[in-house]
Amino acid sequence: MADVRREVRDRIRPAKPSPDEQDEQQPPAIGQAEIVSFSLIALLIISVVAVLYVARAFFLPTVTALVIGTMLSPAAKFFERFGIPRSVSAVLIVSATCAALAFMVALISAPVMEWTTRLPELGSSLKDKFHVFDRPIAFWHQLQALFGITTAPGESSLLLPKIEWVQPTLEFLSPTFTEILLFFAVLVLFIASWPDLRRALVLNFTGHDSRLRALRILNAIESNLGGYLLTVTLINMGLGIATGLICAATGMPNPAGLGALAATLNYIPIIGPIVMFVVLAAVGIITASTLSGGLVAAAAFAAVAFIEGHFITPMIIGRRLELNALAVFIAIAFWTWLWGPMGAFLSSPILIVGLVLKEHLMPVKDTQLPGD
Repeated sequence: MADVRREVRDRIRPAKPSPDEQDEQQPPAIGQAEIVSFSLIALLIISVVAVLYVARAFFLPTVTALVIGTMLSPAAKFFERFGIPRSVSAVLIVSATCAALAFMVALISAPVMEWTTRLPELGSSLKDKFHVFDRPIAFWHQLQALFGITTAPGESSLLLPKIEWVQPTLEFLSPTFTEILLFFAVLVLFIASWPDLRRALVLNFTGHDSRLRALRILNAIESNLGGYLLTVTLINMGLGIATGLICAATGMPNPAGLGALAATLNYIPIIGPIVMFVVLAAVGIITASTLSGGLVAAAAFAAVAFIEGHFITPMIIGRRLELNALAVFIAIAFWTWLWGPMGAFLSSPILIVGLVLKEHLMPVKDTQLPGD
């Protein structure tokens, strides 16, 4: 009887498939639905980037005003504690910000105008200092002659490609009056109406949990951007003061203007300090009596900027947000290509907003990597 039952049970039980049959029955690692979803997401990203690039005359001042307005909102909240209306505090904050920017521009433009009037004198002094490069230039001239490239009399021995870059660069960097007006209008209105906008955004969600999450996200974005602006401003002021002292100690002209330029350019990570190093090297070479003496200020600034960028700023900002160096560099490259210098300034705040959204919408519960 037991043998009969065992035989019946074996007939009913399905046979175990072989390893080859198991591989054939398993679905592919990437299915057709995943490929379609990935393609749609890629097309959406390309479309958004194309719209942001084509319509940058609208999106650039608007996004800049929204980001800066979010950074300055804690200041408006501070004024509200003293009974100042939100609209009045918005006008006061924007006016104070414009006054600070005008002061920085005045400090920077003064030496530029002075050096522009001294271009003929500076050109003759540069020829005397660059005699050290006569031998490399002569070697380059021999290479040109070897390949059959000759220079006409009176023409420079260094044949460089002629690129018409001045006018397109100025058109790209100079905002129009409409963009400036749009920026200030959006900035003042956003600061004045931010509490109402935040309330409306939160109430658009249904359910207590969804609204609470939206409120936490908005509060985190506001606090992180406001803290980032305050911290970076204090760090940049310290760097500007240090640069001004270095320029004064090395005999550079107008150390206050160079310090203000260093503080302003340092708002753009990575690119700003490099540009400032080039500026200090150029000004030092022009004004110093020797070529090596003109590079002292640039070398000292490079040391200070290295300490600030690799130790001070990561130690202070890293406690609040972890900004990966590669992510920061890619963000700067992308937003600079998309929106120019203002895009470089906005790259870090936009990256911070993305990190805040990731932390609240996709929290990491398990920090351990899966096994093989």
